[in-house]
Amino acid sequence: MSDSRAFCPRCGDPVPERSADDADADAADPLRPGSEVDLCDSCYFDEFDFVDAPDRIDVRVCARCGAVYQGNRWVDVGAQDYTDIAIEQVSDALSVHVDVDDVAWQVEPEQVDENTIRMHCFFTGVVRGTPVEEQVTVPVKIARQTCTRCGRIAGDYYASIVQIRAEGRTPTSEETERAEEIAHDIVADMEATGDRNAFVTEIGETDDGLNIKVSTNKIGKKISNKMVEEFGGTINDAETLVTEDEDGNEVYRVTFAVRLPPYTPGDVIELDDDDEGPVLVRSAHGNLKGIRVTTGERYEADYEEGASPDARKLGEHEDAAETTVVTVEDENAVQVLDPETYRATTVSRPDYFDPAAETVPVLKSRAGLHILPDEGETEEAT
Repeated sequence: MSDSRAFCPRCGDPVPERSADDADADAADPLRPGSEVDLCDSCYFDEFDFVDAPDRIDVRVCARCGAVYQGNRWVDVGAQDYTDIAIEQVSDALSVHVDVDDVAWQVEPEQVDENTIRMHCFFTGVVRGTPVEEQVTVPVKIARQTCTRCGRIAGDYYASIVQIRAEGRTPTSEETERAEEIAHDIVADMEATGDRNAFVTEIGETDDGLNIKVSTNKIGKKISNKMVEEFGGTINDAETLVTEDEDGNEVYRVTFAVRLPPYTPGDVIELDDDDEGPVLVRSAHGNLKGIRVTTGERYEADYEEGASPDARKLGEHEDAAETTVVTVEDENAVQVLDPETYRATTVSRPDYFDPAAETVPVLKSRAGLHILPDEGETEEAT
């Protein structure tokens, strides 16, 4: 390569003539903005910085759940340790000079102590046809804090209360256990989508039901809707102004009152002003539905009565006792042994009675003795 008539503006040495491509690239050299005069290689490399690296990087992690603060939010990373996070943070913070071609680099982490990782970074590349290499060490400090979510949990924060109650009775253990399961399932589904604001704050039993405190009104509404979808009933909600946020917006806490129907599937009830016989409840969704235990005919409450017709509860299917069939009298009557007195007693013969059966479940109540269907024998009325 021959010497050109150009001289280095720093040292005065002649600058070797470069190809047109190299000249065009050097014209945009950030070390000499706007200058068309080449520096010689010696002066160029005197001011050349291969890698720009920060003196230190701080990584904020939640001491409770392990989330990492990235950008302007907390992110669940699921890391067992923070070496990979440190490598990622260092990679984002390092920058290589634009003139370097064929850049290659590797990093060797050194765990100094529980909260410090030294990242030894090794770089190689080519500048002006000359191989270059550099090593930098960036200390990464792990700052253990408490994320917003864990802070709210620790402070018993909640935005919504779901009250599980029942009309004229206390919710069954099946209903309260299912309510808890629904709450945790909904939160788990929302967490799986990356929603860090979803959590159950507290679940507490009361004398008349269950209270579920949750982190958002959206969760409270989902729990309430799911309970009514499965068990029937109604939902009433009420807002209470609790505070203002940092932007001056009003913040409300919502109470969802879920009132389950007075009767549940499996209950045997006697309807007021009705002489057609007790009803075995099969569904409390919308209008109450069931079957007459005297005839086996389907029953559905009027629209005005809904799921709460005027009635008295006689017992539950699980209260039924297995007893012996004595004889089938005719198409309307059958004799069975009274499970308490062991006397042969004539009772109504419902359609679901099997004439070949040797034993049947019967319920004895103030309304008399009635044959019940085997569990699962009849389909739920809908």
